[in-house]
Amino acid sequence: MLRTLLFDLDGTLLPLDLDVFMKAYFGKLVHHVHGVIDEQQIVSEVWKATKAMISSEDASRSNEQVFKDVFFDSTGFKEEEFWPLFDSFYRDRFAELKEYTEPSPIARKICDTAVGKGYELVVATNPLFPRLAIDHRMEWAGIGDVPFRLVTSMENMHHCKPNPKYYMEILDILGREPQEAMMFGNDVKEDGAASRTGMETYLVTDYLVRHEQEHFNFTHEGSLADVLKFVQELPSVNAAVRD
Repeated sequence: MLRTLLFDLDGTLLPLDLDVFMKAYFGKLVHHVHGVIDEQQIVSEVWKATKAMISSEDASRSNEQVFKDVFFDSTGFKEEEFWPLFDSFYRDRFAELKEYTEPSPIARKICDTAVGKGYELVVATNPLFPRLAIDHRMEWAGIGDVPFRLVTSMENMHHCKPNPKYYMEILDILGREPQEAMMFGNDVKEDGAASRTGMETYLVTDYLVRHEQEHFNFTHEGSLADVLKFVQELPSVNAAVRD
């Protein structure tokens, strides 16, 4: 029985063009650390550490620890000297990126409808960012106060999309089986990988992200508005439990 709904954030619950957003993100970050590290170097080093998180198979280290290990080993900076710069960026500057998103009231309606039916919800965003950055984006999407059971971030996860272990880690945390969960997302590779666990999947097509290689067949497909209709038609978990 379906009990848990996993939602991607960027391009799904928070409509945005990821390429435009990331270009603006690095522009803000470069400006924030200007004078401390070279412009090209910070972009290169952040990508290098990010790729390390994505490829990591080490379940003993959080994504945050993988990022730190690679970034500080490569740059030679000490964590206590440079990490506060990242913290202040996400605290003081990241919010400026809201203008590069296109929030939709449909996202809130989806969440409220699902919660009202008794489903547990997960923000299953690729855990490459700290929780603070994710909280900002949830607020922009109008879902900051939704009672999510779990929000994945670089601090609390040990794998990334498209690794199926990312999805298995979520299920393990929640104590759920794959057949009890469904993943909603706009990336044919990263979100489609949930199907490898046996989970049902829903491809959200408004801001579709395709890849030249490796894609998956989704159980369902439609726009964000279609997702709302889909959730409205789901049976109530509360009623099923009472029965």
